[in-house]
Amino acid sequence: MAGGIVSPVLPEVVEQLRIDPVLAGNLVSMHCLTIALFSPPLGIWADKIGPVRVLVPSLILYALFGSAGALMPGFWSLLATRALLGAASGGIAAASLGLLGRMYEGEARSQAIAYASSTLTITGMIFPLLGGWVGSIQWQFAFYLYGLALPLGLLVFLAFAAGQPQQTDGLPTGISNQLGQALRHPAIWRLLLTISLASVVMYAVVIYAPLYLRETLGIGAPLNGVILASRAVGAAVVSALGAKRLAQSITLEGAIAMGFGLMAAMLVTIPLLRQFHWILLAALLFGVGFGVVLPNLYSALANLAPTELRSSVLAAGTGMGFLGQFLSPILLGQILGIGELAWFFYAAAGVAIISGFLLFVPVQMEGKGK
Repeated sequence: MAGGIVSPVLPEVVEQLRIDPVLAGNLVSMHCLTIALFSPPLGIWADKIGPVRVLVPSLILYALFGSAGALMPGFWSLLATRALLGAASGGIAAASLGLLGRMYEGEARSQAIAYASSTLTITGMIFPLLGGWVGSIQWQFAFYLYGLALPLGLLVFLAFAAGQPQQTDGLPTGISNQLGQALRHPAIWRLLLTISLASVVMYAVVIYAPLYLRETLGIGAPLNGVILASRAVGAAVVSALGAKRLAQSITLEGAIAMGFGLMAAMLVTIPLLRQFHWILLAALLFGVGFGVVLPNLYSALANLAPTELRSSVLAAGTGMGFLGQFLSPILLGQILGIGELAWFFYAAAGVAIISGFLLFVPVQMEGKGK
């Protein structure tokens, strides 16, 4: 929701606020930096006081900071609200994963993470549609959709106030050293890096596809919302039903590499297409690839994380993922200054291929196949 709502109306924001297109991508990705910064410490805090006590305040702040973006008059003030939105979103991400880590174990936890990934991709389909539809009336209206987090905060409080463990007796002695050792483990670090690179590739489509399609085909906010949403359709089904089975058939590494390969193929294809329905299909298949990659990466990370550090390690994965989203326009956006928008997709495809090969770099990978 954080970036998906804004992305379809980004061309209108750029035009009305007279923002440099090279800087504009940072409006969609700025929240990713603060999510990356705040998710790990908030994950540790969730381990200490309980995920619900982090999640509810984060939802309230998310609604306030997100909606405030509609009132901002220029780039820097809007960028500041996006940063604050990301800080609140970091609390939501860390606490949500912490709840899943506590409520489920083993195969049930892997399936729960797959369902969570599917939920994210389904809402990744819904909110770009809503953002494009509402933003077609006036771009500021898209920002007001962040207010939906207020009733969600009440729902979370009512759902988990009773019957669910909300806090521990305190973090074990030496938790910082244990967490540091876990995050320095080569297999865990490789997974964290791969999650970050996957996010770089995914956000290449979220940020620059609307700008590219408007420039080349004259596609406006509503249809851009449809294209961005279509990438989530296949991802939702695959995340919930196919990702785990594929990993069991060809190993986690093989399934993730296959997903990266499909993402790369679709990124190369998009600049070659000139008809809307073919672009829609390419975006759909890109989503299928991402739907294979993401839940299997988090499942592998959860398998390697010590039980008492699961919220913290998964929050580190969330942080690395959003760090990749933030870095996407910084690393790849410079291409806009030296070449055409189409080159951006080719560069992103190269990152996807490198990410797939990275999984086969020899490291000790304890817990593989669990």
